[in-house]
Amino acid sequence: MAVRLGLPRDNCSCLHCGSHVTDGFRRVFGDEECRAHRCGECDTYARLSRGSAAGHSVSIPDPETSPGRHGGEVA
Repeated sequence: MAVRLGLPRDNCSCLHCGSHVTDGFRRVFGDEECRAHRCGECDTYARLSRGSAAGHSVSIPDPETSPGRHGGEVA
């Protein structure tokens, strides 16, 4: 019997942060297999609309690594 460690990942979850994503979001913004690599909880709409949800690299700075983005405070 196998034991799974960590949170289960299914098609209803963002592959990056684990937040719930709808079928429509995955169908529109996700990759060829309808998986969301990023979502509105962990990325900006500008990046999502350019392909980050499908797993593509985009030229807009990532809100997790760029201070002051996506409502974050500049330290």
